[in-house]
Parts: sequence; structure tokens; C-alpha cells
Amino acid sequence: MKTRLTCPCGTIIRATDEDDLVEQAQAHLSAEHPGREYDRDAILFMAT
Repeated sequence: MKTRLTCPCGTIIRATDEDDLVEQAQAHLSAEHPGREYDRDAILFMAT
């Protein structure tokens, strides 16, 4: 299970499970990188 993602901007997102990680990553993108959207598969591909 992947629960960590480092955004290219340097923000580290940690989550309890993959659903939480996707939710947090999408929230980060909306807040910090408007106009950039990634689907679940793309987020999990970049996660560790």
C-alpha cells in the first residue's frame, strides 16, 4: 500500500491509506497548483 507522496514543489503528503493519499494529493493540487489535476492512478504511480 502506498501512503507517501513527495510533490515536485517539495511538499510531502503522508496518509493512512491509498484513498486518503489520493484525497490529500488532490486537495494539495487544488490549493497549491490550480489547473493541475491527476487521477487516482497517476497519483498512486508517483507515490511510495
